Amino acid sequence: MLTKFETKSNRVKGLSFHTKRPWILASLHSGVIQLWDYRMGTLIDRFDEHDGPVRGVHFHMSQPLFVSGGDDYKIKVWNYKLHRCLFTLLGHLDYIRTVQFHHEHPWIVSASDDQTIRIWNWQSRTCISVLTGHNHYVMCASFHPKEDLVVSASLDQTVRVWDIGSLKKKTASPADDILRLSHMNTDLFGGVDAVVKYVLEGHDRGVNWAAFHPTLPLIVSGADDRQVKLWRMNDTKAWEVDTLRGHVNNVSCVMFHAKQDIIVSNSEDKSIRVWDVTKRTGLQTFRREHDRFWILAVHPEMNILAAGHDSGMIVFKLERERPAFAVSGDSLFYAKDRFIRNFDFPTQREAQIIPIRRPGSTSLNQSPRTLSYSPTENAVLICSDVDGGSYELYVIPKDSFGRGDGLLEARKGVGSSAIFVARNRFAVLDNGNNQVLIKNLKNEVVKKSGLPVPTDAIFYAGTGSLLCRSEDRVVIFDLQQRHVHGDLQTPFVKYVVWSNDMESVALLSKHSIIITNKKLVHKCTLHETIRVKSGAWDENGVFIYTTLNHIKYCLPNGDSGIIRTLEVPIYITKVSGNTIFCLDRDGKNKSVIIDATEYIFKLSLLRKRYDHVMNMIRNSQLCGEAMIAYLQQKGFPEVALHFVKDEKTRFNLALESGNIQIAVASAKEIDDKDHWYRLGVEALRQGNAAIVEYAYQRTKNFERLSFLYLVNGNLEKLSKMLKIAEVKNDVMGQFHNALYLGDIQERVKILENAGHLPLAYITASVHGLQDVAERLAAELGDDVPSLSVDKNPSLLIPPTPVMCGGDWPLLRVMKGIFDGGFDGGRGAVDEEEEGAEGDWGEDLDVVDGLRIGDVSAILEDGEVAEENEEGGWDLEDLELPAEVETPKVSGNARSSIFVAPTPGMPVSQIWIQRSSLAAEHVAAGNFDAAMRLLSRQLGIRNFAPLKSMFLDLYTGSHSYLHALTSAPVVPLAVERGWSESAAPNVRCPPSLVFNFSQLNDKLKAGYKATTAGKFTEALRLFLSILHTVPLIVVESGREVDEVKELIIIAKEYVLGLQMELKRREMKDNPVRQQELAAYFTHCNLQLPHLRLALLNAMTICYKAKNLATAGNFARRLLETNPTNENQAKTARQVLQAAERKMTDASQLNYDFRNPFVTCGATYVPIYRGQKDVSCPYCTACFVPSQDGQLCAVCDIAVVGADASGLLCSPSQIRNQIR
Repeated sequence: MLTKFETKSNRVKGLSFHTKRPWILASLHSGVIQLWDYRMGTLIDRFDEHDGPVRGVHFHMSQPLFVSGGDDYKIKVWNYKLHRCLFTLLGHLDYIRTVQFHHEHPWIVSASDDQTIRIWNWQSRTCISVLTGHNHYVMCASFHPKEDLVVSASLDQTVRVWDIGSLKKKTASPADDILRLSHMNTDLFGGVDAVVKYVLEGHDRGVNWAAFHPTLPLIVSGADDRQVKLWRMNDTKAWEVDTLRGHVNNVSCVMFHAKQDIIVSNSEDKSIRVWDVTKRTGLQTFRREHDRFWILAVHPEMNILAAGHDSGMIVFKLERERPAFAVSGDSLFYAKDRFIRNFDFPTQREAQIIPIRRPGSTSLNQSPRTLSYSPTENAVLICSDVDGGSYELYVIPKDSFGRGDGLLEARKGVGSSAIFVARNRFAVLDNGNNQVLIKNLKNEVVKKSGLPVPTDAIFYAGTGSLLCRSEDRVVIFDLQQRHVHGDLQTPFVKYVVWSNDMESVALLSKHSIIITNKKLVHKCTLHETIRVKSGAWDENGVFIYTTLNHIKYCLPNGDSGIIRTLEVPIYITKVSGNTIFCLDRDGKNKSVIIDATEYIFKLSLLRKRYDHVMNMIRNSQLCGEAMIAYLQQKGFPEVALHFVKDEKTRFNLALESGNIQIAVASAKEIDDKDHWYRLGVEALRQGNAAIVEYAYQRTKNFERLSFLYLVNGNLEKLSKMLKIAEVKNDVMGQFHNALYLGDIQERVKILENAGHLPLAYITASVHGLQDVAERLAAELGDDVPSLSVDKNPSLLIPPTPVMCGGDWPLLRVMKGIFDGGFDGGRGAVDEEEEGAEGDWGEDLDVVDGLRIGDVSAILEDGEVAEENEEGGWDLEDLELPAEVETPKVSGNARSSIFVAPTPGMPVSQIWIQRSSLAAEHVAAGNFDAAMRLLSRQLGIRNFAPLKSMFLDLYTGSHSYLHALTSAPVVPLAVERGWSESAAPNVRCPPSLVFNFSQLNDKLKAGYKATTAGKFTEALRLFLSILHTVPLIVVESGREVDEVKELIIIAKEYVLGLQMELKRREMKDNPVRQQELAAYFTHCNLQLPHLRLALLNAMTICYKAKNLATAGNFARRLLETNPTNENQAKTARQVLQAAERKMTDASQLNYDFRNPFVTCGATYVPIYRGQKDVSCPYCTACFVPSQDGQLCAVCDIAVVGADASGLLCSPSQIRNQIR
């Protein structure tokens, strides 16, 4: 048995597979119906309207419906898309055992303990026939898959076959159904629409199940006499064929397999048995230790089954469906239907070569598992699970190709794994002695070699080498030198796929793919949520692989993506260009055409083949938000620009790549105030004053515009801004502009007009305007302000700008590979002319009617302005090779050319070059990458609480050196562990302001505040610990474990303190107060705090007259042996009072006997066995409805997000690399 999926729940009494989707319905003894995705292993939905056990459930073949029947005598029809019950069918008078939809008509058949079988029309919602005849409980009833028959089984020891042909002949309209009901007897005995065709008697006790064969005239039944019986029928009679004995308790359910000639039965003896229909013998038995089996379900189209038992269900296969195959050059050798076949990739022809086993000898799980081929000797080596693991060696004659009729004698042997390791040598694994036996083609041992690790399988690793797999690692072992060439810790590896040049290898496990080189040096790891099935390398070094429902790719750097979706799983054999050759589960060769453009484009970017990238951009239809995000992430926003039509996205990409011209064009199209503001910020950063001016004008941001004119020394436009403020009647704007201009008289005038005569007087007096001052003094009279004699007033005159004019001078650089590379082949002259047009002029008039000038006119005026502008280097016609020295010019030369030295790599760039630690990226100022790392590692999405820590970490990792007054501050990186003896070119990691010892101090302070009852302060401290942990770095593996333990401690205290503070707010809800106090005692607290929490909960419950619950808290408190005698005394008194009267005045949502965790958001218990989701960072648990919400405990991670785990030490990275 190959278990594919397993659940833990109440007893499962009914099961049904969906015909198309990977879904299964399970009806439980508790009354709940669960809908599971068995491929993803997730619970999709639950339905719980039945009162009591639900024993039968069934999916409709084509409609989004299912039907259920339970012990409440009700049949319910549900729509799983609408998530609700559509209607209920009433009529049965006792428990309903099974329900089933008809494959063609709108009918439902139901079997009940009221000794009847009913057929319902679910469209008219009426009963159209009642089948009577059984004289005990009817345990099951089902339609024949093709004919107009129903089979039923009853505890009256009979199986009955009913003919419902007359029902089919009648119309199924609602009116006829009602008419038919009126003709039926009132006592429900006498319907003539269905008649008994056969009564099968042979069981000695009640029959629990009977089922039709999907194609043959056979019936199988199982009963309380512990026997499975096989029956055959024809048009006139039915008879018993054979009895299958082996079960040692009641047979619960029995069914035919949909695709194989086998019967599957399960029983209350805790076993599932598989029987051969033709030989009528047992093939295999699967047992559980403690759980009785109750129900079986067979998928109608796939080779999977399901079984329900006392504590859940299992979905399983009886044997592997993956065909054994090996690729050699342009040929594929594979095993199918007891033959070895050959498929030629270029011609796509297949041929049958030789039979590999006598017909009829195949049994469960004994088909070929692996196949190895030696092209020089034309030999095939097949491994299977026959006899506990064996191999067969066939040397194929040349004339056998295409014939396949000659029976060759195989050379056989025992061994769980066998592969060719040389032209005429193959290796066989000897598990018992942990060694390999090297044999020749005569099956003779020529050499023995011990293995370096306990090995359970061997794979090919090049001539003379093996890849040995143990439970948690793989090694490459050289058989000649007996030397280990590579060693890597991995999850359990199922398949190994080598690249064509044998330089790279993909190790496929159940849910991950590890890419390494030929020495097992780790390159990248991919994690999948569903099973990985197969893979192959294409000629470009890209690994193409399949999961259960996708074809995907993996680039050498670990980037991956989806190529296409699959309806059914396939097994890739070869990738050639845009064609994937594969085998399906039936062993049929198929070719799938794929669009490789996306991953070839990404590969070209990765390998810096920019000519290919440009060609693909011109000729391909690459688009989509994922591609744009990928280009942004990889630092190519200028390339992403060429894929985007949406103006907002173009604007963002243009700002990111510094392309002001495109940003202006997009901003004009969007014409949004926020976008103009962002454009102004970017233009100011680049020193493009004209565009800053234009952006401020578009947003009418006159304050910033005035300051810009002040900085640039443009007094003429500053005067115009003064007039604008006057027109707008903006007094403060007038005053600011007058201040910027240094116009004293205007300032005095503005203050006088605004009624501020004392300020106007002081301004006039200080600046020497005596006439104005005297006039104002006369107006003020006795209120003239006095001026201080001791102080020398300073004049408010604006400073003169260092450099007047327009844009900053720009350094001339070579054009990038993508700059202007997509214009259809225009020359360099055109590009320079276009660049000249991009320089904005200065005469943007904002006075006339407060209107903004036309952009095209501004651009034309800008050319003239640029010609007259001075101060920039005139190097338009000078093209110097990069390595040629610039010759010195004579001293009387009017100018010289400055060649800037090549800048070295900043220390911050060195820090992040090979680091995966978020703290080091933050210290380097690379906040975006740090946030991506924290999101990927810990699922963190809310970075607002971490903002101050990011800034502290960044500033604390740098020192700042003040040089000249006019020069900018020089930042210096502060390194961790630096010493004078260190080599000058070797850089240490950054010094971090947060460390583990600080967190320990905070933890102690949090404990102290909790003890003192300062819960708000304690909560702040523990939250601070949770927010700081992602940004610390420790050295050893032991410290990593301590950090993880610290997260758990802080999480428990945060959750408990939040509940306690919430409890104190709820003065008017005593029941909820008691519940929160009770939940607080189940947080994992230090012993003194646990005693206080128990004392608190005990006191609250006792006051609320919940004596039984208070007694439980008192008992738990006494079990901790409290050192405070008052606590112990109070607990004993409460316990005595509770024992006298073990009652609770109010019902609490609290069961101390059932282990639970508390939801961090809703503060309700999640008992063991119930579905929950957790925070990937702090591990707090939540109810499923909180999936995707922000964690209420740590306040930074998203509940249920995928995360790889905490990474806080270089030692973790070294272990991953190993």
